[in-house]
Amino acid sequence: MAYAQGLSSSCLFLSHKVPPQGFQQSLGLSLPFTNSRINSSLQTRIFVEMREDSAPMTSDHSKKMKIPHVLTVAGSDSGAGAGIQADIKACAARGVYCSTAITAVTAQNTIGVQGVSVVPEDFVAEQLKSVLSDMQVDVVKTGMLPSIGIVNVLSQGLREFPVRALVVDPVMVSTSGDVLAGPSILAGFREQLLPIADIVTPNLKEASALLGGQQLETVADMCSAAKLLHDMGPRNVLVKGGDLPDSLDAVDIFFDGKDFHELRSLRIKTRNTHGTGCSLASCIAAELAKGSSMLPAVKVAKHYIETALDYSKDIAIGNGPQGPFDHLLRLKSYVQNSCRQVGFNPNDLYLYAVTDSRMNKKWGRSITDAVKAAIDGGATIIQLREKDAETQDFLEAAKACLKICHSHGVPLLINDRVDVALACGADGVHVGQSDMPAHVARTLLGPDKIIGVSCKTPEQAHQAWIDGADYIGCGGVYPTNTKENNLTVGLDGLKTVCVASKLPVVAIGGIGASNASSVMEIGVPNLKGVAVVSALFDRECILTETRKLHAILTESMSMQRTY
Repeated sequence: MAYAQGLSSSCLFLSHKVPPQGFQQSLGLSLPFTNSRINSSLQTRIFVEMREDSAPMTSDHSKKMKIPHVLTVAGSDSGAGAGIQADIKACAARGVYCSTAITAVTAQNTIGVQGVSVVPEDFVAEQLKSVLSDMQVDVVKTGMLPSIGIVNVLSQGLREFPVRALVVDPVMVSTSGDVLAGPSILAGFREQLLPIADIVTPNLKEASALLGGQQLETVADMCSAAKLLHDMGPRNVLVKGGDLPDSLDAVDIFFDGKDFHELRSLRIKTRNTHGTGCSLASCIAAELAKGSSMLPAVKVAKHYIETALDYSKDIAIGNGPQGPFDHLLRLKSYVQNSCRQVGFNPNDLYLYAVTDSRMNKKWGRSITDAVKAAIDGGATIIQLREKDAETQDFLEAAKACLKICHSHGVPLLINDRVDVALACGADGVHVGQSDMPAHVARTLLGPDKIIGVSCKTPEQAHQAWIDGADYIGCGGVYPTNTKENNLTVGLDGLKTVCVASKLPVVAIGGIGASNASSVMEIGVPNLKGVAVVSALFDRECILTETRKLHAILTESMSMQRTY
């Protein structure tokens, strides 16, 4: 259930056709993503029409949305790095629903497999029937099939409940060398599953076992193995070369019955490779369930695995030689956030510092120096607004600023750019009325991120609340030179919006040391602070100006409490 793919951290694959090694005649055409009866486009059209005709109806007769669905038939990994746990996480990461039929329960961890308990065949059959008869499965993906009886049960189940595609990951031996399925099922794979498979995804050891012990030591050997496996019936073959001896690259060979495609990339140096084989096959299944043809599905899956491995290369779970990786690319963000309270605290709006790339350039300072000075001076939240920066430069700067912010327990937001916020792991975004709607940003960022919305009217403030924002920024209160043609609302407009808003409010626009007290003294409880740009960053010393403004706010709030 675990395979070391040795995939790279690069974003590009070298995919090219490789001439068959030693084959002088045509190898025939095998259309990707088909079963034995109908071709891809016709099958897809018929499937969609059948699904639309048979989709359950709601009480008002509107049709429900069909969600791509993969059923994994595999073993359970108690360490959750491989098996059905990896399958579920991989499908979730690709936006596909994943159901399960469990064939075995293993006791395993990062050290190895300590025990295997096979699920009775009749109960595997019951699981298959329960799911396939009810839940409109698109693709079945197999993993650990520990007995010939279970192979028979699966074959019978697929005859009774046909699906669009079958992905066979012939799990027999883990990367750590633990035997998870005996040789008695080899005949079952060859005779029952491979002839009906849309793709089979063996690693070198599994390909060798299926071919009777043939040694695979070169790319040419892998091509030969792919051809021989294809002769057994599957429409497509992917021979994974993560364990290829003396190879600096990770080389996988894809064969569709006509052409060989060599998928080559540099290796990622990491111990966290447990479950890569299961996850790769599950990702292929997920892409097929979404309607992809076969080779693009394989490329997306390979790219997904390398991205996850690269992200996870330095995480530490378990003490053994092979750790799991993070399918959802989220674990490190929680570690990075551990030094501050995760989630939104309205008091963080107290002194809201908004950076400006033009001002930093004017004063000859880096964005990281500007952010550190503002935090040292008492800024309680940082927003990066870098209108002139290139995306790559902005992303690298955001990552550096995030480290500074989190080392001081200060949240970091990104102005407008949800993509940058996702890529750097920022605490949230602030969007304007002409930017991405808050409800879309919430869908992309998830429930635990902070979302702020610029508002000038009670109606906009109400919509921000409906869309799931955490706070609103109201202004400009006073005229400002940071935004052209920016209409001001004044103190009266600010108070009107605050009274109408169900969310905390931060005032913005032309606010500085001379007028911050007037803003905070409008006497509305949900006005939590002021957001400033020029008053901090268009000054010679950010630290001094931030301390001065913080002191003014503190005195103003103290006076209000006194009265």
